[in-house]
Amino acid sequence: QVQLVESGGGLVQAGGSLGLSCAARGSILSMKAMAWYRQAPGKQRELVAGIISGGSTNYADSVKGRFTISRDNAKKMVYLKMNALQPEDTAVYYCNAVGVRTWGNIGGNDYWGQGTQVTVSS
Repeated sequence: QVQLVESGGGLVQAGGSLGLSCAARGSILSMKAMAWYRQAPGKQRELVAGIISGGSTNYADSVKGRFTISRDNAKKMVYLKMNALQPEDTAVYYCNAVGVRTWGNIGGNDYWGQGTQVTVSS
């Protein structure tokens, strides 16, 4: 059984910073990639940032230069540092793990966290 547990959301004023953390729990052999998505009310879920096991990263244009994704492979964690937050960053942020291999599923599977609310006030 694999679980992704997020923490670190909250309320912040525009221009402020927040950090999100996501811990992957379970008997995990490897993970191809981890990512953060977000979903604002009435909008589709969108990719915010992703990072593969080798460390290469990808960001949505809207967050480039403001957000930084990082991961600790040994701890099976991924982080999202968010700076210069704007009201349009308000959303539920979801952690995603891609290609998670366990002894019970050598082929790998994808998992989602439960989501954490980020609210940016103007």
